[in-house]
Amino acid sequence: MGKPKVVLGVSGGIAAYKACELLRRLTESGHDVRVVPTAASLNFVGEATWAALSGNPASTEVWETVHEVPHVRIGQGADLVVVAPATADMLAKAAHGLADDLLTNTLLTARCPVVFAPAMHTEMWEHPATQENVATLRRRGALVIEPAVGRLTGKDTGKGRLPDPEEIFEVCRQVLRRGVAAPDLAGRHVVISAGGTREPLDPVRFLGNRSSGKQGYALARTAVARGARVTLIAANTALADPAGVDVVRVGTAVQLREAVLKAAPDADVVVMAAAVADFRPAEYAGGKIKKKDGEDPAPVALVRNPDVLAEISADRAREGQVVVGFAAETDDVLDNGRAKLRRKGCDLLVVNEVGEARTFGSEENEAIILSSDGSEIPVPYGPKEALAEAIWDQVTQRYMSRRA
Repeated sequence: MGKPKVVLGVSGGIAAYKACELLRRLTESGHDVRVVPTAASLNFVGEATWAALSGNPASTEVWETVHEVPHVRIGQGADLVVVAPATADMLAKAAHGLADDLLTNTLLTARCPVVFAPAMHTEMWEHPATQENVATLRRRGALVIEPAVGRLTGKDTGKGRLPDPEEIFEVCRQVLRRGVAAPDLAGRHVVISAGGTREPLDPVRFLGNRSSGKQGYALARTAVARGARVTLIAANTALADPAGVDVVRVGTAVQLREAVLKAAPDADVVVMAAAVADFRPAEYAGGKIKKKDGEDPAPVALVRNPDVLAEISADRAREGQVVVGFAAETDDVLDNGRAKLRRKGCDLLVVNEVGEARTFGSEENEAIILSSDGSEIPVPYGPKEALAEAIWDQVTQRYMSRRA
């Protein structure tokens, strides 16, 4: 089997230089990449650069090498087309089926998955014309990643920044792995919690846990690659923001609850993957607690934190909402998981065994997905994104069809 064929379209925005990093990641991971820039993009990165980095010719016009019919053949032979950056002009042309250069012709002939990574000023992204064009492309099955929030051209800051090339690459890799042109979570809003909450004891100490947030982030990335709009509520993580995800940062269990309840009314699915502390100190010391010679420390009294999973399961924010929970267990894993599923009232419960050197912080995981209908789906040990895909498979197969 040959290398996957990827077309990297580059349109004329200042973020075009970042596409060089995306190209490097694609080529170094074994993809055969053909860069198709627009004429405007060559004001930022020259044609020779694209050819040298990809090892393939790069051209903008349909009139070059006409005998090879490039305006048809490039799109027909692609396994994936990704446009990064995708300017407002490019989104408009793609939505309206214009074909005035090689890239727009390629988009019309491609029958593979197509990913757009927009980059533009906030006002351009939020303009009704752009939003309508994005909606049109998504309705036709294209994956349009939400732009990031951050520094734009000049002194401006806001939504419209090109996501990190590494994160765009992750989306492309997952779309290629699935090999499905139509994203099955398109039009759905999913809320995912990730990481571990920290409950402050004094200004320098806290009660916490070992969760890195990697499983929740894998769920967010795979959901984006399947077309969902994703809100990620991140508790004390040190991970890069996934491409196309709205990230809400929280610290404590109470803050996480507030963020989940705020986001849930608009969500089709809520996945509680964060490790939420069951308890917090009853009292917070305003100054650092000092040790005193010859004296044992005073006992730390604890109070219960709110049970967010049980709360949102019992009081669904909208009809038909799907709630997925996680159960991290150290012993009697399956029995404890079954009991927790009944107690929490969620639709699916992902049960896994955890420990100091197991699951937490690892790139791999294994679990059993328990369903409220009594089924149990084992997911073997493997990358956390594989478990994430299995979870979304269960969500789409069991619940999404009911709301179509």
